Amino acid sequence: MSLVQTAPLAHILIVEDECLIRMLAADIAAEQGYAVLEAGNSDEALNLLDQHPDVDLVFTDIDMPGRCDGLALAKRVRHLWPSIPVVITSGKVRPSAEDLPAGSLFLPKPYRPEELAGAFAQALVQALQ
Repeated sequence: MSLVQTAPLAHILIVEDECLIRMLAADIAAEQGYAVLEAGNSDEALNLLDQHPDVDLVFTDIDMPGRCDGLALAKRVRHLWPSIPVVITSGKVRPSAEDLPAGSLFLPKPYRPEELAGAFAQALVQALQ
């Protein structure tokens, strides 16, 4: 039996302060063939982005601890790493289109696994255009 190792489809950074939700999102991403990094707040996320130039997408919750919330993190990511798309989620806040940075998508909580997988794929495809 030979083991064939394939490269991940993309590298996704998941930023979520609620551990169980973060683990669920990471599992969904991994099942879709993505390599996953995890951060519990915006400070950890920015450190990981500095250390991992291969991140292709950031998925962040809006309401979380750290120097900035998820919307501010998304804006900072788009400013510092303009090629990285961002998928933003929240169960409390519904940002208007004007509040979202260019190159980002909003996915309301609760979401189904197929909705999250679809948002990842959509954001990555849009980033290539």
